[in-house]
Amino acid sequence: MECITLKRSPRVFDLPSVSELRGRRGVRKARALGGGLGVALLSLSANAKVRISPLVATLAANPTFVSGMLAWLIAQSIKVFLNFFFERKWDLRLLFASGGMPSSHSSLCTALSTSVALSHGVADSLFPVCLGFSLIVMYDAIGVRRHAGIQAQVLNLIVADLFQGHPISERKLKELLGHTPSQVFAGALLGFLVACFCCQACLVGP
Repeated sequence: MECITLKRSPRVFDLPSVSELRGRRGVRKARALGGGLGVALLSLSANAKVRISPLVATLAANPTFVSGMLAWLIAQSIKVFLNFFFERKWDLRLLFASGGMPSSHSSLCTALSTSVALSHGVADSLFPVCLGFSLIVMYDAIGVRRHAGIQAQVLNLIVADLFQGHPISERKLKELLGHTPSQVFAGALLGFLVACFCCQACLVGP
């Protein structure tokens, strides 16, 4: 009786490893989220010795997260450059300070709302939540926080006049707290433009 030997084709039986499968799933997931930056990070992590956390890659693939953080960073950086233009000195503390032109809170909130609207649509229940949150933050910046800063200016003048030479006069209340309407508008416009860029351009788009 003649014996027949079957040869297995490597193309059929050579299965990818678990790590390769995970890498492919991660890339597909990041691409499904619309994040070119996330795809690049996952591909780098899968093909090189550099190991990137899946959380970092997921956040980088999220256009809403990238839009908010980038809008906030740009707004705070503009404050530093404007201060150098008018005061002729670098003050990196402004990167984490409130107040000034433009409003970084307004930039962040508007970028989040715009990104949600572009990614999920205005009919999604998440959009009115973000929109309401943004309006509250901007109203607070123009109203309560701004007037708190004005009161701090008045109190500093009173203390300096009544307690001149006293150690208490050396302690100053922070005056730059809120924003003018123009600063809030500039921040909102910046956030809108950043969100449109992040959702539609090559930074996080496919």
